[in-house]
Amino acid sequence: MIIFKPEGVCSSEIRFDVVEDRIKNLTFIGGCPGNLKAIAKLLEGMKIDEVIEKLKGNTCQNGTSCTDQLAKALQALK
Repeated sequence: MIIFKPEGVCSSEIRFDVVEDRIKNLTFIGGCPGNLKAIAKLLEGMKIDEVIEKLKGNTCQNGTSCTDQLAKALQALK
């Protein structure tokens, strides 16, 4: 399991696995629970590059968002 500490957002951790270049078991700790649970379900099994492409630059506050932070975490794996 990969644990990423996001910056500038309400979520305190983003946890996920990567299996065969696909995101698995995505969980956000903190943040907007209903929205982040839905996002985790939608992204399950999606290829990392596709997630980065869709979510990079998506902003909420402080010039970033939980999903933008996820994209940054995934980019760091590349």
